[in-house]
Amino acid sequence: MRFIDLVSLILYNLGRRKGRVLLTAVGVVIGTAAVVVLVSLAVGLQKSATQQLWGISDLTSIEVYPGYQESRVMGGGGGGGVMYAGGGSDMKLLTPAAIKEISAIPGVRKTIIHDYLQSGSEVHFGKLMSWGGIIGVNIDDLADMGLKAARGTTELSRGTMVIGSWVPQNFYNPNPRPGEEMTGTPELLDQVIRLVLVKYTQDGEEVRRTFNVRVVGILEETRGMADGNMYMRLDEVTAFSEWGRGTRINRDKEGYGMLIVKAEDPDVVLDIADQINALGYMANTPQSYLEGINSFFLVLQIIFGGVGAIALLVAAIGIANTMAMAILERTREIGLMKAVGATNRDVLSIFLGEAAGIGFVGGLGGVALGWGASAILNVVALSYFASQAANGGGSLPTAATSTPFWLPVFALVFATVIGLLSGLYPALRAASLVPVNALKYE
Repeated sequence: MRFIDLVSLILYNLGRRKGRVLLTAVGVVIGTAAVVVLVSLAVGLQKSATQQLWGISDLTSIEVYPGYQESRVMGGGGGGGVMYAGGGSDMKLLTPAAIKEISAIPGVRKTIIHDYLQSGSEVHFGKLMSWGGIIGVNIDDLADMGLKAARGTTELSRGTMVIGSWVPQNFYNPNPRPGEEMTGTPELLDQVIRLVLVKYTQDGEEVRRTFNVRVVGILEETRGMADGNMYMRLDEVTAFSEWGRGTRINRDKEGYGMLIVKAEDPDVVLDIADQINALGYMANTPQSYLEGINSFFLVLQIIFGGVGAIALLVAAIGIANTMAMAILERTREIGLMKAVGATNRDVLSIFLGEAAGIGFVGGLGGVALGWGASAILNVVALSYFASQAANGGGSLPTAATSTPFWLPVFALVFATVIGLLSGLYPALRAASLVPVNALKYE
């Protein structure tokens, strides 16, 4: 039997019993739609979780810290702080030699020194005062760290500063007059602010020194460490720290506070981090958090998909029942087909094709229904989240459900295969009928 004839006969047989086929396909529609909606919900939750994870947007970044056993924290002004060795012979400091060693690891594209100001400090603008971590970096453009400017530039030069998105909101009036209203967020872009360094002599006398710094850029919000930081050139911050400490800093003995390692490709990040840890340093990367999240949501997708597949299993029983009834009704027809030359393979192909056709039609309807239901659920959920964020604050997820391109294709193929397998036993029964007995059947 030619393939085109086989397809025509299958479509004709399905069309003869439209009501029964439709009712059987409804079960497949419900099961397929359940799979699409539930898996889309799991994928949407995964995307929402990864997008709100700090630093997850840059999967090539690795944060490296000294390998301390004992440590003490020496505070920088305004919330900044840096860790110093507390006296262990096997401590691994981020010295210039260590940075060179890390830079030589295969797959490392760039190493960026990240050092806090080691002095008390205040930031003044007019009569307003603020705080924030002042950090020195050995790069001329913060774009090398994956940071973007909401306004202004990310480029650093002598006497300039790029600030995080939260820094302007931290300014306040330290000496308000009675009844005076709170001042709004100041406009700092292209403005000169006063950086006041504070230290104390051995006699307890306070010494202050003021530097004028121009704000040349305000960063986009990252929901991370960069939002509250103020970035300057490393050589300037080192000079400020030396003034605050009253001694020169020997990097070969004290090292740096932190190192940001940029990998050439996200695929090698975990391997580089393992090598850095093996050298005795502490390496953290968003990639490790992402892998844990992905593993959890993969299990969640399987569980959700399994719940939807239960409905498909029920639909499979319906398909098997429908095909079994069709054999009883068409026993003489099967005998006649065999009498005029149809082989067992032809009969098997016809009934398997009909069962697969029911699965395909139901899967097609289920994909359309599931896709539409996911879109409606997404709109409703985002509206609810928006109202909650407006009332209580917090960040707004970008999607509640997300249907990946492979899911509709997988659901359609899966429904078709379920239909095919459900019709396997009835089709084998039909193919094994003896023509003479089938013709006698009433």
